[in-house]
Amino acid sequence: MDVTLDRIGEFRGVWCGLWFLRPVTGGLRWTVAPTDTRPATPGERLHAETARRNARSRGTLL
Repeated sequence: MDVTLDRIGEFRGVWCGLWFLRPVTGGLRWTVAPTDTRPATPGERLHAETARRNARSRGTLL
């Protein structure tokens, strides 16, 4: 969870001390400092998984 953007992302890797996150429904990745993240709550994870499944059913998941 990126607390600066209030956005859930999937961890994709590290570069120069920054973390790469990607939206769970696809799209462009962004970078965030590890100190600006926190684990997603169970409710946030459920919401993200529902969004992913909906995007997949619409054919918009990248």
